Amino acid sequence: MDHAELTALLTPEGLRLVDELGVIVSPADVTGAVSRLRASGLSPDLVSAAVGQARLRGRARAKFGPFAERMLFTRAGLEQATRLSVAARHAGRFRDTGVTRVADLGCGIGGDALGFAGIGLDVLAVDADEITAAIAAYNLAPFGDAATVTCARAEDVDLSGVDAVWLDPARRTAGHTETTRVGAADWSPSLDWVFDLAGRVPAGVKLGPAFDRTLIPDDVEAQWISVDGSTIELVLWSGTLARDGIRRAALVIRGDAAHELTAGDDTDDAAVRELGEYVHEPDGAVIRARLIGEVARSLEAGMLDPKIAYLTSDAAVTSPFVQSFRVRERLPSDVKALARALKDRGIGTLEIKKRGVDVDPAALRTKLKLRGPESATLILTRVGSTRLTLLADRI
Repeated sequence: MDHAELTALLTPEGLRLVDELGVIVSPADVTGAVSRLRASGLSPDLVSAAVGQARLRGRARAKFGPFAERMLFTRAGLEQATRLSVAARHAGRFRDTGVTRVADLGCGIGGDALGFAGIGLDVLAVDADEITAAIAAYNLAPFGDAATVTCARAEDVDLSGVDAVWLDPARRTAGHTETTRVGAADWSPSLDWVFDLAGRVPAGVKLGPAFDRTLIPDDVEAQWISVDGSTIELVLWSGTLARDGIRRAALVIRGDAAHELTAGDDTDDAAVRELGEYVHEPDGAVIRARLIGEVARSLEAGMLDPKIAYLTSDAAVTSPFVQSFRVRERLPSDVKALARALKDRGIGTLEIKKRGVDVDPAALRTKLKLRGPESATLILTRVGSTRLTLLADRI
């Protein structure tokens, strides 16, 4: 989106047109809408902006649910925005520690600020990009004076009267469509500035889940978060926002349910043991938080291999922090022999999971030529240098 499109969009005519278009999903519908609107005499800028918003609102449902139908987006802003359900959990932590006014530095299109304002906190939302700040202002307009949006660099904002800050440093190149990741040295604001502020003011710092652990300050709580099986972010909590005695946490959200595993530090992995009746795959947040050992002990499980995140046990128990599978049998790893074995068992529907082996599941599936009425899970891994191919069932 450029300034001309934004100017055309932020008019009564433009906003009414977006609402009338509803949600557009398919490329064919996009082409049809553009042709129809251009034929009606509307300006190219308005047509491009309105149809673009109709498409983005469709994509935004996964993050914002029904709220997406009254919001505006940029493509990059939507991709980088926090899911509203997760933003609400973050906001709850601020509220529960007595915060009443929070500065959202690097607010993007306003996803986290919506979470803060939605539970009654006053928000100062700041973004250095003029178009992004304008869209955030529109999205936060229903909250009136409780949500103020400013276009400025985070480093230049007056934080007097603010109880705590939420920081989401820009980790990609500037732009509203295609962007690429940049190294920590090129983040805006810089990581040094972010950590210095977090050392002086209670803060939540949103980072990518693969953030270099050696750069995590010793005095913060590091919380990795996964949603429906995807590890989406790392949040570093400082000051009063960090919970006493907790330095590592894995928050696992599936649907409407949430479970959290916490510890004072990384935990030691469980001992290696022989393959048992069950195999367990820890959630990505648990792996990132290095709390695999904590989960293993709760399941009376051990590691299949010291360097691979698969657990095994004989007990018929599971946990919200793992996906569990009952092992049927061990099958040959040779592709032709494996294909014959699956054919003999009538398996036509196969989930393929792998860790520690160089296998392309899509290419393997083609080679297996699956046919039959049965279904199963195939687990591909290794113990030391030995390949392990397991036929299993989800539990």
